Amino acid sequence: MKKAVMYGAGNIGRGFIGQLFSESGYEVAFIDVNMDIINKLNSDGEYPVGVLSDTGSQEITVTNVRGVNGADIEKVAVAIAEADIMATAVGVNILPKVAKPIAKGLKKRWQSNRMDPLNIIICENLLDANLYLAKLIKHELDEVQNGYFDKLVGLVEASIGRMVPVMTPELQQGNILRICVEEYAELPVDRDGFKGRIPDIKNMQLASPFAFYIRRKLFIHNMGHALTAYLGKLKGCEYIWEAMKDPFIKLAVLRAMQDSARALSGEHGVELGVILDHADDLIYRFGNKQLGDTVNRVGNDVVRKLSPNDRLAGAASLCIAHGINPASICLGIAAAMSFDSKDAGLKGVNGIITEKGPEAVLKEICRLSENSMIYEMTLELYSLLDDFSINAAIEKTAELKRRKVG
Repeated sequence: MKKAVMYGAGNIGRGFIGQLFSESGYEVAFIDVNMDIINKLNSDGEYPVGVLSDTGSQEITVTNVRGVNGADIEKVAVAIAEADIMATAVGVNILPKVAKPIAKGLKKRWQSNRMDPLNIIICENLLDANLYLAKLIKHELDEVQNGYFDKLVGLVEASIGRMVPVMTPELQQGNILRICVEEYAELPVDRDGFKGRIPDIKNMQLASPFAFYIRRKLFIHNMGHALTAYLGKLKGCEYIWEAMKDPFIKLAVLRAMQDSARALSGEHGVELGVILDHADDLIYRFGNKQLGDTVNRVGNDVVRKLSPNDRLAGAASLCIAHGINPASICLGIAAAMSFDSKDAGLKGVNGIITEKGPEAVLKEICRLSENSMIYEMTLELYSLLDDFSINAAIEKTAELKRRKVG
């Protein structure tokens, strides 16, 4: 039987990629350090997935699965050496920790004279994730092994659009393996990242060039999702679906996604209507009450989400590059600063604002020049949010929108 390795048995690992591997006829070995999850996978050999929507829900069972203790490097290496396909969904911050075990698995693979290509689908929210992971792994290999790596390892970027909520005890229903997901299950991947024969994976969509899909995920989906969370938090919402019911928030998110869509269309030559249709679908999906996704989960990790190439500042900068005024996205940056300083449980942004003021966040985290349009508009909007005048701030974006870029 064909063998797949899923590095990371969390929400995306179990709730998306592992499911697609299993339904494509693979035995799926999940690698994780959570021994409760690993032991349960090995004892049950399957797990339930609840597919939730506002029009009805269904339960499916993912079969032919097992667990591998991520702390047992030898067992991890064996699983990778035997794999026909592999994926990672561990989180950007964990990638450096898995590079060495992956390298050891590749060495064992080649030592056993298995010289067929191994493709690794990278399911992380990171631009150029393939280049980043390649650098990490190759650091663990010698010159000859690096030659094998370049020839035999495909690092395939993926755009992960399926939304998975935090699994509460109520959603788990007494089974720690149970995962809940939305219906959406498309998996766009970079056709050019594969080495050798491209495997037949359910719902996998090959695309080339792939840069558009990575940026669409980051600057439409992730940006809109984060903006919903940050504005929702300011209005006292607990859930994303609650925020989407607020007409002011819905309008602000839609405007921001439309601006980003225009910039992406100009950057990649993709028909604007196609991108806007995707944005409309996301607005609908954000309102899925059954997912129970919280503004705290979606808004978490504010420092990373405010970084210059990430969902907010990155989308705003792309708009400026194409002559588009990003007022509504600037509102998202301002709201993110308020989110962290009020109740995010993170100290990075909060500490900078307390010690140096909001200007320092824009300079030090977003890397914005104080002469930039994004910098100026964000500060104007932040001053309104600081007084909790959220509707006034949303209305203010219409006024700011009249300013010409440049």
